[in-house]
Amino acid sequence: MLLGLSAAIIIIIGSWPFAIVVCLASYQCSQEFIGMVNAQGIARGMKPPPPLVSSFISLLCVGLNAWSYLSGGKMASAMAVATFAVLSLQLFASEKPRFSQLTSSVFGLMYCGYLPSFWIKLRLLSMPAVNTVFLQSALSQGLLGGVANATVGLVATWTVVLCIIAADTGAYFCGKSLGKTQLIKVSPKKTVEGAVGGLVSSILGALLCWRMFQWPGSLVGGVAMGTIVFVSSIFGDLIESVIKRDAGMKDASNLIPGHGGLLDRLDSYLFTGACVYFFMRFFLVGFGLG
Repeated sequence: MLLGLSAAIIIIIGSWPFAIVVCLASYQCSQEFIGMVNAQGIARGMKPPPPLVSSFISLLCVGLNAWSYLSGGKMASAMAVATFAVLSLQLFASEKPRFSQLTSSVFGLMYCGYLPSFWIKLRLLSMPAVNTVFLQSALSQGLLGGVANATVGLVATWTVVLCIIAADTGAYFCGKSLGKTQLIKVSPKKTVEGAVGGLVSSILGALLCWRMFQWPGSLVGGVAMGTIVFVSSIFGDLIESVIKRDAGMKDASNLIPGHGGLLDRLDSYLFTGACVYFFMRFFLVGFGLG
């Protein structure tokens, strides 16, 4: 409860506090990813990056997210330079570099550094959410930035987070009570019935936000948003499951007692930020305002 409340406050505040939290999360996720890559299960099939490269990956993951905030979200060239830097270091740090080392290094950089940066880009969207009467009223007392903080970035970030929570909750309860048909072999516990429950819950969550915030600007946009969030979140979960399975690990770490590592908590979020930002940028008229 305390963690959720803290996250909600950070999302509302936005700006550099939000960016710092994303940077810290990126660092911890990179450490857990490196731990899985070095686990015996994966190491038997491929040689992991040397410690110097692994440390450099974590540093670059933080740097990419810091750059995302400082540059206003301009990330393409930064990611290309970071990739070049980590691959070049790999050539010097390994006596005989293997292709598996190169690929795992680049994947770690993208997975734990580049993908989280889209949450910063999303929250940075500063266009006023002109139709969000409910939010403007809630912030009208001057708290946490006041009405000026009622931006598309805030509304979009809130909507996506609530949709992910709704999708996870719906999938869990529907899967537990109705689940009979296995969805995919990667994760035996996931069922078709659970997935349907997660999809419906995510769409309902998006429509609830649409009614509350009047964003996106249409019913169709709300349904599409809920669908995209569900698909990207469940596949993000499955992708991490593949890594953990090959590593022979149940959890990415024991950072959170009883819940695993931070990567286990955020796997549904990693690809979602990028997918939603792409959808907003190229498919929603005026970032959902029109």
